[in-house]
Amino acid sequence: MEDLIFIEANEVRPEYISGINNLLSQLTSSPKEMNETLLRTIIETGRTHLFLAFIGSQMVGMATLAAYVIPTGTKAWVEDVVVDNNFRGRHIGKKLVNHVVEYCKKYSPCSLMLTSRPMRVAANRLYSSVGFEKRETNVYKIEV
Repeated sequence: MEDLIFIEANEVRPEYISGINNLLSQLTSSPKEMNETLLRTIIETGRTHLFLAFIGSQMVGMATLAAYVIPTGTKAWVEDVVVDNNFRGRHIGKKLVNHVVEYCKKYSPCSLMLTSRPMRVAANRLYSSVGFEKRETNVYKIEV
């Protein structure tokens, strides 16, 4: 297997958009399509970091880190973690999440959080294995 590399998307490239859309279709049954405008917005926010995992020229995974400061401290969320179906079982997800955790240390001290549905057994096991602790809380959502 070729070397696994991680890059932060810091420019709009057609191959990023198509690779991200491929991964989004594997992450959710109703993906929102990545396009040039959305990718540019993510890149320009400054505190949202989209990490892409590659083996050679093949995008094999991605994860997003979103950090912000509030009166109780600096918080960050890991979102949209996905590894291409064809590359699962190679510890890419673990390496990707560890990469995000290491990057997040630039915001230290920081509480890094994520959510994962209970049915995603492998993902939940992964998050525990890299040090995330399950919290008992309710997550609420409203579309505005």
